[in-house]
Amino acid sequence: MTYVIGETCIDVKDKSCVEVCPVDCIIGGDEDRMLFIDPEECIDCGACVDPCPVDAIYAEEDLPAEWDEYTAINKEYFADRESARAKVAVKVAIPVEPA
Repeated sequence: MTYVIGETCIDVKDKSCVEVCPVDCIIGGDEDRMLFIDPEECIDCGACVDPCPVDAIYAEEDLPAEWDEYTAINKEYFADRESARAKVAVKVAIPVEPA
């Protein structure tokens, strides 16, 4: 199991999750529309979940069905960033009110 960042992070990138991650496995550059969790580095502690103001972070098995592709996108980012960015580029950000 790992944690996955989903669609509501697109164009938000609050980074509260980055600040609390004990292993620094949450990454996203200025050119990225969202943040990504490295599944090889994530220790499944869940510290990132509550700080996220747009409820974008879920344990892999709890990820909403409509976001299933984000498990692969998060993993792919760490193998081929351009390919993952291309998949996110076609997504429309979901407007959300901060929690």
